[in-house]
Amino acid sequence: MNMREFGRFGPLIGAIDEGTSNVKFLIFAAYTSEVLTYHQISLKRFSPQEGWVEQDALEILDAVLECIEVTIDNLRKLDINPEDIVGIGITNQRETTIVWNSCTGQPLYSAIVWLDVRTSKIVDELPKNKGAQCVNAVVQCSGLPLSTYFSSVKLKWLLQNVTAIKEAVANGTCMAGTVDTWLIWNLTGGSLGGIHVTDVTNASRTQLMCLRSLKWDKGLLRFFDVPLKILPKIKSSSEIYGYITTGPLLGVPIAGCIADQQAALVGQGCMRFGQVKCTFGTGCFLLYNTGDSIVHSENGLLTTVAYKLGPDAPPVYALEGSVAIAGDTLQWLKESLELISDVKETEELAANVEDDEEGSVCFVPAFNGLYAPHWRKDARGIICGLSSNTRRQHVVRAALEAVCQQTSAVAAAMQRDCAPLQRLLADGGMAQNNVLMQMQADVLGIPLIRPLMMESTALGAAIVAGRALRVWPAAIPNPPADTFLPAITNDERDIRRARWESALERSMGWTTDSDDKVEPQSEQSDDAITVLPSGLFFLGTALLVIIADKLKVI
Repeated sequence: MNMREFGRFGPLIGAIDEGTSNVKFLIFAAYTSEVLTYHQISLKRFSPQEGWVEQDALEILDAVLECIEVTIDNLRKLDINPEDIVGIGITNQRETTIVWNSCTGQPLYSAIVWLDVRTSKIVDELPKNKGAQCVNAVVQCSGLPLSTYFSSVKLKWLLQNVTAIKEAVANGTCMAGTVDTWLIWNLTGGSLGGIHVTDVTNASRTQLMCLRSLKWDKGLLRFFDVPLKILPKIKSSSEIYGYITTGPLLGVPIAGCIADQQAALVGQGCMRFGQVKCTFGTGCFLLYNTGDSIVHSENGLLTTVAYKLGPDAPPVYALEGSVAIAGDTLQWLKESLELISDVKETEELAANVEDDEEGSVCFVPAFNGLYAPHWRKDARGIICGLSSNTRRQHVVRAALEAVCQQTSAVAAAMQRDCAPLQRLLADGGMAQNNVLMQMQADVLGIPLIRPLMMESTALGAAIVAGRALRVWPAAIPNPPADTFLPAITNDERDIRRARWESALERSMGWTTDSDDKVEPQSEQSDDAITVLPSGLFFLGTALLVIIADKLKVI
């Protein structure tokens, strides 16, 4: 782009960070990666039926627009010229699916959130109707297993069950996409000429794109009965998609788009083969950069596109594994059991457990089953090792330990598929918990690096936009970070893992296909979930209430 004279911070890049629980708009100084200001708004979720999780697509859009307005106003108050903003990037919750009318711009149904499991029956029936050979071809082409998680079955459900969507498809007014597509279309004009696009990272999470060709695959579309005409055009993660047509950023280009976990990979600087990051949010997402190699896991991991930094740049791939329930466990302790009043308490509570008491309580938070690398939808939550001496701090500590042990299991799967992890880069809301970070280093037995600037996801969106506009430096020094080194012996590590695996085994087999409404082959992203299924523990309801009351008052 043509360079001009900028203010004291140089060219600025905006980043829309649209998550499951909140929306942020941040302003970065391109030359230094410094966050100058931001604004954040929480998002609502609702559950019309058990296992259904929805959001209002218009609320998401309105929140984005409001965040932009307030952040630009903040810039002016800081005496920074908003005209120094040369472009914006977008990062978003993945797999959440929106369908809307191209003429009116109105959603034809609520946004179906990535963790929604209403499509469990579809997932069960597809192998029976299509055959194992076809299912294997889907996995090989898309890199993803059949699961309620991905957009493919969400679109299939919408096309089957929503009359307004069937009519819109018939008359050519139906548009579909993930949240990035919805936002870009609206920001670039909506029904008055909005651009209907997505990027390769988001497209790779629909289960409708071929990993090799980076195009919508005819075979996958036939398998899921999704018409090509309703889908957006697939672009790279770093190019100009269109220009904003309204508000204080009128005329500013949207120059970057990348799914949230891939954005965190870029934001953490994991641009070489073998580099691994973990985002500790609602769940924990580990992404292992596999370079230009498409690695199909033999150990329960997913294959995905990590990024593509320009139309002519080669794609970079990643192996991905998740801890299904991480930050959500703490939210559950707060809202359902009322053991804590704020998740920030957990650090102090966990730190107050004596060394000889560590590991006496094990908590397996398999609320929706076990995910990577186990994929056991018959599992449910369990607490083992309760005694008359158990206090709430023991349960809190066990909840943090559960995050660490599940993360370690995913890391072990990555080691079997690729190579041992040398260190782990950490970000996300839960990563602010020092006790959790130290426990994770102990359980993994490798250094854990946590940057002081925690907005890695938004930073990744800013980087891909800045690269497209050629204002972001090609190489940036490693940001200041905290390092957590393992502080326990190998024997202690093995004892903890063995105790955890014993509890893990006990969590399995609590539901059957006939009564299980939840398909667990999915992953979590973002901040805390508030919608939880019933029957979280195999403990009887009355007993659970008694235990909760006891722990709460002591």
